[in-house]
Amino acid sequence: MGLLTDKIAIITGAGKGIGRAIAEAFDAEGAVAVVSDIDEGSAKEVAGRLSRGEAVGCDVRDEAAVAALVRGTVERHGRLDVAVANAGIGKVAPIAECTLADWRAVTSVNLDGVFLTVRESALAMAAAGGGSIIAMASITALRGSPLIASYAAAKAGVVNLCKTAATEFRPHGVRVNAILPTFIDTDLVRENVPAFEAALGASFDTVIEGKQVRFGRLDDVTPLAVFLAGDQSRFCTGSEYVIDNGWTASLL
Repeated sequence: MGLLTDKIAIITGAGKGIGRAIAEAFDAEGAVAVVSDIDEGSAKEVAGRLSRGEAVGCDVRDEAAVAALVRGTVERHGRLDVAVANAGIGKVAPIAECTLADWRAVTSVNLDGVFLTVRESALAMAAAGGGSIIAMASITALRGSPLIASYAAAKAGVVNLCKTAATEFRPHGVRVNAILPTFIDTDLVRENVPAFEAALGASFDTVIEGKQVRFGRLDDVTPLAVFLAGDQSRFCTGSEYVIDNGWTASLL
């Protein structure tokens, strides 16, 4: 018996990176993992390697698509137990060079998309007696984050959204928590490293080494996601869980 045996879980942005790793971890613990991604091909590839995986293409910016993702899951399985709002993108640019279009491109996925996923999932869970929602935020929600203002502002919004949703849906048995990882070794991070280095005039690996010793690994994040999805965290809601090897603990 796994920690998530027979739980029905949706993971957005699960075609790669942290979302993919969470889908795999949930599958290993016995859950039915509904792998959702804007790239349906990637979602199918991931789901096809899971023991009980399902793939659903979904653009989290599309209100109707998110509603259909949740509704379809409930129709197939009778309920939704867990939702992970993970889909996200990033763009490196100082505020002075960040266009409104760039700002909206990031926040539409990283905040609007999380809002839609949280709202639709919470409504479905409340109707069935409860469940667990996990939103993927970031340590950038906690500190000024040069070069990624749109990303950091969206993640800060996600943290507060989780606290508010947790308060509103607590009477219905729905828990809502946020995970705040540091820089994890994913495609999203690695593809933006050159832009960081160009702006900083320094090696990003050196920054990482000084602040958190090494890049985070996917398996630094997945155990917490499993915990928050499962019944062992039944008294945990409205909280943000930082995974940063001490980055935000000290100014030095």
